[in-house]
Amino acid sequence: MQVNDKVFNNFKVHSQYSICEGAAKIDDLAEYCKINKIKSLGLADSFNLCGALEFSEKLSKVGTQPIIGTQINVKFHNTIGKVTLYAKTEEGYKNLTKLSSLSYLNSKEIEEPNCKIEDLITNNKDLILLSGNYRDLFGKLFHSNKIKNFEELAFLFKKNFEERTYFEIQRHNETAEKNFEIFLLNNSKKLGIPIIASQEVFYLNKEMFEAHDALTCIGQKEFVDNKNRFRLSDQHFLKKSEELAKLFSDVPEALENNYNFHLRFSFKPKKSNPILPSISSSQSQSPEDELLRQAELGLEKRIKNIILKKNPKETEIKIREKYKDRLSHEINIINSMNYASYFLIVSDYIKWAKKNYIPVGPGRGSGAGSLVAYCLDITDLDPIEYDLIFERFLNPDRISMPDFDIDFCEEKRDLVFNYLKSKYKNGVAHIITFGKLKARMALRDIGRVIGLPYGHVDKICKMIPFDPSRPLSLKESIDREPRFKDEQKNNPKVKKLIELSLKLEGLNRNLATHAAGVVIAGEKLSEEVPLYKDNSSKLLLPSTQFDMHSSENVGLVKFDILGLNTLTLIHKTIQMLKNKKIEIDISKIPLDDKNIFEMLSTGETTGLFQLESSGVRASLKQMKPNKFEDIIALVALYRPGPMNNIPIYNDCKNGLKKPDYIHDSLTDILKPTYGIIIYQEQVMQIAQILAGFTPGEADILRKAMGKKKRVELEKQEEKFIKGAANNGIGKDIAAFIFQKIKPFAEYGFNKSHAAAYALIAYQTAYLKKYYPEEFIAATMSTELSNTDKLREFVEELKRLKIEIIRPNINKCFADFKPENKKIFYSLSAIKSVGREAISNIVKEREKNGTFKSLNDFIKRISPKDINKLQLEGLVKAGAFDEIENNRNSLFNSIPKFIQVNKSLNEEKLSKQNSLFSNKSIEDEVIFELEKIKPWSKKEMLMKEFQSIGFYMSDHPLNVYKKYLEELKILPFVDFINSKNSNCLVAGTIMSIQEKKSAKGTPFAIIKFTDLKSEYELFLFSDLLVLNRDNLKTANSFVLTLQKDSVSEINSTKRVNIKKIVPLDSFINKSYESVTIEINGNSNVKELSDLLNEEGETKVEIKVMKETKSYIFSLKKPRKFNLGTFNDIKNKEYVKKISF
Repeated sequence: MQVNDKVFNNFKVHSQYSICEGAAKIDDLAEYCKINKIKSLGLADSFNLCGALEFSEKLSKVGTQPIIGTQINVKFHNTIGKVTLYAKTEEGYKNLTKLSSLSYLNSKEIEEPNCKIEDLITNNKDLILLSGNYRDLFGKLFHSNKIKNFEELAFLFKKNFEERTYFEIQRHNETAEKNFEIFLLNNSKKLGIPIIASQEVFYLNKEMFEAHDALTCIGQKEFVDNKNRFRLSDQHFLKKSEELAKLFSDVPEALENNYNFHLRFSFKPKKSNPILPSISSSQSQSPEDELLRQAELGLEKRIKNIILKKNPKETEIKIREKYKDRLSHEINIINSMNYASYFLIVSDYIKWAKKNYIPVGPGRGSGAGSLVAYCLDITDLDPIEYDLIFERFLNPDRISMPDFDIDFCEEKRDLVFNYLKSKYKNGVAHIITFGKLKARMALRDIGRVIGLPYGHVDKICKMIPFDPSRPLSLKESIDREPRFKDEQKNNPKVKKLIELSLKLEGLNRNLATHAAGVVIAGEKLSEEVPLYKDNSSKLLLPSTQFDMHSSENVGLVKFDILGLNTLTLIHKTIQMLKNKKIEIDISKIPLDDKNIFEMLSTGETTGLFQLESSGVRASLKQMKPNKFEDIIALVALYRPGPMNNIPIYNDCKNGLKKPDYIHDSLTDILKPTYGIIIYQEQVMQIAQILAGFTPGEADILRKAMGKKKRVELEKQEEKFIKGAANNGIGKDIAAFIFQKIKPFAEYGFNKSHAAAYALIAYQTAYLKKYYPEEFIAATMSTELSNTDKLREFVEELKRLKIEIIRPNINKCFADFKPENKKIFYSLSAIKSVGREAISNIVKEREKNGTFKSLNDFIKRISPKDINKLQLEGLVKAGAFDEIENNRNSLFNSIPKFIQVNKSLNEEKLSKQNSLFSNKSIEDEVIFELEKIKPWSKKEMLMKEFQSIGFYMSDHPLNVYKKYLEELKILPFVDFINSKNSNCLVAGTIMSIQEKKSAKGTPFAIIKFTDLKSEYELFLFSDLLVLNRDNLKTANSFVLTLQKDSVSEINSTKRVNIKKIVPLDSFINKSYESVTIEINGNSNVKELSDLLNEEGETKVEIKVMKETKSYIFSLKKPRKFNLGTFNDIKNKEYVKKISF
């Protein structure tokens, strides 16, 4: 064997995929190799090959040879421990993949993932095995004094792996290493197994030691300060070759074997072409034949049942010719790209789902542009009817293969996974995902392990704005939020928390599963890609160890089986209607119903898919949609960027502005959208018509414009101008058109996706318009834990004059239930109330009648259906008011309540009656409440808010209603409708969300409620910082509001908060002056007593006697606040109080 330069091989590196163990990111490793010109580097993550392909690709790019290995648990004589395996060749990699998969797939739930020793022996070809350190399998056998087992295992490996096994010598200055090393050196000679020097790397440099130590504590669920926990030394970093050569200089054989180690490898994982199972049937020989057969049959059905009926003016011959030409064109492209099996697989599980009454969406994404998909029942949108382009989905110039995103009913989606498992056996898997130490999570985890109090850590975490669309890193958050600097200055532990979090942010902290994505390949999937299975989860399928990106690169094709709540609520609505003998086929409703468009034009769209945000409502009011295409356009336009074109679309649609079609030849393309390029498909059509691009070339142009790649755009512009010139369009005009369409194209939306989602939006609008009770009840039943949504729907029910029956143990059900213009509130929507338990209680009530008393309830309910938190939630929500209206008394009696119920149940089970002598259990009063004063109105509302998430029985501002009126504090809606530019408004906070502006200044979006409506306002930096501690949900405030601008064109008003004061502070303040108007029959003595306390308010008494009025001023200022106001206002002689 040729000896290479004497360079130490670091072949035992743990990347971020060694969960809570490795702190070396692959990107950083690649950069390190590039800077230091490292010739080879080996990956040896614990328990997985998740990073194998990424490691291979990124290291190869910088000229470093990747060595692929992993550490796998092996079970030997009831001892489980790690060995390290490396793949020499492609066959070795397949064996490594298989063993990694088996360690998860064949393990028992109670054990760590592991392989049997037999698996390792059977699949050892072209694998190199290393013994590992003192903590691994050989080390465990040594330290537990199982020397015979150690020798038996070493001999077994020597016999089967031959020269492909080594004893590993590691020197990290750890106590247990030395004795183990001596033992290995002795056994190396005795058993003839060579030794190899090894440095186990967990992080790049020594400065990462403390952060890595905290990372291991996160994984071990330990505290850093625990002196009894296991700790690694500070030597597990990437050392220089010279330093390691010196460290191992006394074992030259171990060094030599290390220097030559990389020469034993001739393989690295590479990208692969798509792998799909071959699909055919008894009627066809190949997937291509089967696709053609099914597509032609499907087209015939679509033409007969739908297309001919929709196009009565066109001849059947012409229709058939148009559709068959398109079908033939698509089939040719699909077959040329070897994608027939993909279409057939998707069609198969969608047809199965529909046959088994599982609601399926009409399609989404660019796949809805395929006629083949329409014919195979994959989508329900006719792409020719809506001008959808197939090449937007699939064309020969595509770099990555597309996939169909299919929505299924959320509740029944698992049945589709069951079907795939039964059909494809071991050839189907989910895709792994990784929970990461993002900014907030890093702070929480590290705060816990360094011993900071939870409340303090939570406060710090909340300084990081929560914005999923634009997440900020920890460093960005610190730079933008001055409170971080104050915290670090005041507390050394917080300074340490921030320092460690910055180092660990972005690392993986746990393995998870992409709930929607699956890959389907051949039976040998576990050999093509390593698989992972969490035995503690209830998932039917295993997952790939590769994430989405690596799975696609290795040739696996992803199938998205998505859950969409809206399909569940549509299904539930239809089921409710069916129970009332009303049959409806949602797929056949007319898409030109004027009543639907009239409803949408009002902007009253609560609960409508894609159409319920405040911005969309405003757009709908201005748009006044009157055709389905308007809904498609709005779904596409309502996004950052194209949103600015909504007013232009609306003005052109309503005749207030003339459309600009850019060029005469583009009129037909742009007329449906009033001159605005809304869809990516329009960009492609323009390129085809104006510049003669093929559909595939047009898709490349569309991508270039969307991604703003300057070099590619310049190439495309040149090609566009040249093509336009061939069509008789001058160079200057062509350049002008290109520049004109470029900004539109940057934000162009996929029309196929917009059309599919517009259809679902329209279906929800149809159900709400004609069956509002059923639709809203079904919607609320799918949002049981989302109190913000439930609150919105309660407000909507008030607007629709549909009565909502408050929680009642004798009337309500587990779900929301509609009945005779009423909706009964769901008992399982109350916080801490379990659905199964409350369902059992409702079943008992339906079987044996309503509960007549608390005693009756206690006697009839099983102890397993009640617990302390559940009963507290029910009591606070008022669910027992019908049988006991003192909520406070009942709330404080809950422990006794539970104990009596349990004792009674045990008594029944033992069939003894000793507690009750000879009396009948049914007649015995077994429970009496403590006599306690009921909660005050304010207390009762606060408890109700805690259990339901909003106010139902009353509003906290109701107590102050007359007082607010006297002070001219208006409801928000009255202020908006008034001509006043400034006003005082009262509101109770329902929700608050703090964010950061682009400049980094904080602001909050606060949702308030008052006696007439809910409203949302922005609170900007100065006021937010000043009032932050008081801004909590359920707190009430008096706001000084100002209308900053009023647009005469569309009547939009911008309202700003100028001042915000807690309501309690406001109402308890003393007033400068007050006038009390009384009649002549007043009780002056009583009034004097009520105003006897001195204070700061100047009081005038106005006495009306016949036609004259007399005003008396009290000599000294008196105390006058809300309490005084309430004491005086209802006296029969008081006519009016003015401030």
